[in-house]
Amino acid sequence: MELKGRPGVVNLLTAAVLLFGSVAFLIFALYPTSANIEYGSRQKKTFNAPRQNVWSELTEDEAADVNAFIIKEASHLNLTVHPKSAQDNFIFIVETLKPNKTDTAPYLYEDDAPKPERWAKAAVSQNFEDGPYMVYYQVGPLPITKDSQVLPLNYMFNSGRNYVRNPMYDFGAIQDFALSMAENVSDITQELLGATANREDPTDPRGLLAFPRGSRVETGGMILWMQFYRPGMGSGARTLLPQGIYAKVDATNSDINQWTVGEYYYNGVLYENEHEFRAALDDPAFKRTPANIDGSWTDTEDFGDYADRDLPPPVSIQPYGPRYKLDRKEGFVSWFGFEFYITTAQSTGVSLFDIRFKGERVVYELGLQEAMAHYAGDDPMQGGLEFMDSFFGMGKNMFELVPGYDCPAYADYLDSEWHQAYKTHNMPNSVCVFEFTADHLLSRHTAQYSVTASRNTFLTVRSVSTVGNYDYTIEYVFYMDGTLEVKVRASGFIFAAFYTANSTKSEDEYGHRIHDALSSSMHDHVLNFKADMDVAGPKNDMVRLAIEPITKNFPWDQPEQPKRNTMHLVEYPVVEETGMDWPKNSGEFYIIYSNESNAWGERKGYRITPGTGMGSTPHLTILNSTTLGDSARWAEHDIWVLKQKDTEPRSADPLNYFAPHDPIIDFTKMADHESLEYGAPDTSYDGDLVVYFNLGAHHVPHSGDIPNTLMHTSSSSIMLVPHNFADRDPSRQSVQGVRLQLSGRKAGGFAGEWFAGDESKSLARHNHNNGDLRVRGEKKEAGTKAKYFGATYEKGVKVPVEAFEPDLSGYVSHSDDVGGLNFTGFGRGEALGG
Repeated sequence: MELKGRPGVVNLLTAAVLLFGSVAFLIFALYPTSANIEYGSRQKKTFNAPRQNVWSELTEDEAADVNAFIIKEASHLNLTVHPKSAQDNFIFIVETLKPNKTDTAPYLYEDDAPKPERWAKAAVSQNFEDGPYMVYYQVGPLPITKDSQVLPLNYMFNSGRNYVRNPMYDFGAIQDFALSMAENVSDITQELLGATANREDPTDPRGLLAFPRGSRVETGGMILWMQFYRPGMGSGARTLLPQGIYAKVDATNSDINQWTVGEYYYNGVLYENEHEFRAALDDPAFKRTPANIDGSWTDTEDFGDYADRDLPPPVSIQPYGPRYKLDRKEGFVSWFGFEFYITTAQSTGVSLFDIRFKGERVVYELGLQEAMAHYAGDDPMQGGLEFMDSFFGMGKNMFELVPGYDCPAYADYLDSEWHQAYKTHNMPNSVCVFEFTADHLLSRHTAQYSVTASRNTFLTVRSVSTVGNYDYTIEYVFYMDGTLEVKVRASGFIFAAFYTANSTKSEDEYGHRIHDALSSSMHDHVLNFKADMDVAGPKNDMVRLAIEPITKNFPWDQPEQPKRNTMHLVEYPVVEETGMDWPKNSGEFYIIYSNESNAWGERKGYRITPGTGMGSTPHLTILNSTTLGDSARWAEHDIWVLKQKDTEPRSADPLNYFAPHDPIIDFTKMADHESLEYGAPDTSYDGDLVVYFNLGAHHVPHSGDIPNTLMHTSSSSIMLVPHNFADRDPSRQSVQGVRLQLSGRKAGGFAGEWFAGDESKSLARHNHNNGDLRVRGEKKEAGTKAKYFGATYEKGVKVPVEAFEPDLSGYVSHSDDVGGLNFTGFGRGEALGG
C-alpha cells in the first residue's frame, strides 16, 4: 500500500445586564405585564449536525480498543500495561489522527461521498540500546477489524523520522537527584536561605525544592541548571519564589546514576563546585543577598471587607434560553449563518473545522499549533528558559471552567477527553459555548430626523488551559457580519527571577524589581495558529492591498492645482510561500481572495488583521534563538502563507521540545518559497492555501503582575473580516435594534417611505404590533416613535438566583484532577513520561 498522506480513502434575546439580588425577582422589558415567563423556558429542540464529526477525539472505548490492538498486533514492541520503570515500553498517548483534507473534502462538499477512514495516532515510549525514545504509530482503520494495521506514522514529519529520543524520561528520578543534591549542600542553603530540602515532605512550606532548566547539547543528552525554590503550596505561587542558588548538572549520560553536579552560581559569582562555594562563605568579602520569602503578598485573593465591593457587580443573563443550535454528540454549532464543528486534542486544545457562513465555505480548519514562551535574563535559569506548551498539553490542561466567572452561567458547557498510559481522562465542563451582547453597538447612526442603533451580539467558544504557572484563555468569536476573531488572554503567576543585591547587576536590563528579593523576567509569548482558508471554496490566493501616497494630476484640478498629493490602492500578489510582519501604520491589507465574485464583480475575500487585543500581535524578538534551534521558526514572523498539503498538517509537534536542533517537524522546510501562483506553468499549486498566524505578547512584568497577570493587559487577537464577501452587510438580517423617529412634522420616514403625502396614512403603514407607532391625529406633531427590528422583551421573566450567582457546590473537579500542576512545581512533569 502506498502511503500518500495516510492509508484510507484517499434568537434576539439579548443578555440583560442586571444587579444580582439576594432572592429571585422579576425583570420587565418594555411593558410589564402580570404574565411571567419561566427563565430559560425556550425549549432546546433536537438538533442534528448535517454530517458526522470526523475529527472528533477518540472515545474511551475506541482508545481501549486501540491500546489492546497495538499490544496484540505489535508484539515485537514488548509493551507492558503496567510500566514499573523507565525501562519499560508502554503506550503513552493515543488520540485521533485527523483525516487528510483531500479525503475529507468530498464527504463534506459532495453528495453521496463516503466518510474518510478513521485512524488513531499513538505515541509509544520505547527503549533502544542508546536509551528511550518516543515513537509515533498510526492505527486503523477504526473500528478495529481484521483489516486494521499498526504502521509507523511517517508522512507528516519532514525530518524523515517518526521518533525522538527522550532525554528526560524519568522525572521522578530527576526529582530524587535534585533532592540528593540539595541535601549535600543543606548547610549552605540553611545559612543563605534559612531552609533545607525535606525528603520526607517535599511540599513542606518551610522547605526547599529544586527544579531543572534543561539544554540539549550536540553530543547528546542535556546540561541542566537546577534552581532552588520555596514550595509556595498555599497559593501555588512557587514561580514567584525562586531562591538565589543555582547548580549545574552534567546530564549528557542517559544513565542518571552517571550524572554529576559541577558549578554553583550565587549573587553573580560562579563557583567551580560546592566545596569552593562552601569555602567562600567564610570569606569576609562574601556578599550575601536576602532570601525570597513567601507571605501574603503571593495570595491571589483578598477576603477583606471593603465598602467599595459591598454590592455584587452587574452580570449577564439569558432569559429565554439559547438562540444557537448545538449538537453535543457531534460538537456541531449553528448560529445566525455560522456553522462549524468543535473538536479537541490533548496537545493543542480546541480546534474548529468546516466553518461556513450563510452556506459558503470560509475556513476548513482553525486551531492552535503551539504555545511558546521564551525568557531572557542574566542568571542560569532565566538566561535559557523556554517552554513549548503543546508538549505539556494545552488540551490535557483544559480544566473545568467556573460557571458565572470563566463563562456566563447560562453557557453550554462541554466535556473533553484525552487518553494517556491506558487511562481515559475526562475533563468536565472544559469548553463553553455562549452568546453575549457587548456593551457597545454593532452599528448606529443619528440622522436629522432619526436615530438607529443595532446591538452587537456575538457567539463565543472558550476554553482555559492552565499549563503550570500560566492560564491561557483561548476563544473563537463569531460576529453577525461574518467576522471571526481568535483571541488569547493570559493570567496566572509569572515565572519570576531572583533579585540579587549584587552591585554589579545591570538594573532593569531584563525586568524590574517587584518585591524584596524578586525581579520580573522579560519574555515573549508566541502562540501559533493555523487557518486553512477556503474562502468561498478551495481556490484562493493572497494579496497585499497597500495604501500608498501618490502625487497625481487630474483634469478637473487644472489649471489651479497642477498636482494633487493624495493616496491610492496598490495590489501586490503574494506569489510564493513566505512570512510577513504586520505593516507599518497598518498600511497594507492582507486579503485572501476567492476566484468567485459578488454581485458587483468584486472578488470575494477575507482580510486577516490584528483584532481587539493590545496592539499588533507579536513575533519572537530573539534572532536565531540558541535555545529553540529550529524547533519554532514559525515564531519569527507575524503571519505566514503556505500551500496546503496533506503531508504538512501542522507547523509544529510536541516532540520538537525534545530535539530543538533537529526537530521532527522543521517549519523552514514547510515555508520553503514554493509557488502560490494558481495556474502558472511549472507549479503544482491548486489554489488551496494555509495561513499560520501568531498571537501573544512581549511581556515585561511589573509590580502590577503580582500576584497574577491581568487578562485585559495581556490579550492578543486577530480577526478574519469579510472583504466584499457578500453583496451588502449580512448582519442586517440578524441583528436586533431600534429606529427612533424623532418628533416633528418633517421628521422623515422609514426606509423607502416618502413623507411628502398624507402623514397619517404614512405613519399608519408603520403601525407596530407592539403599539410603538400610533397615529395621534393628523394635525398634531408626532412624538418620538420607536420601531424595532428583531424580537424585544415584552413580558416579565422570573429569574432564579442561580442565574446571577451559580451554585458552585456542583463543581465537578477535585484536587486529584489537577494533580499534574503540583507534580513538578511547574505543571509539566507528567508530560515527560516520568
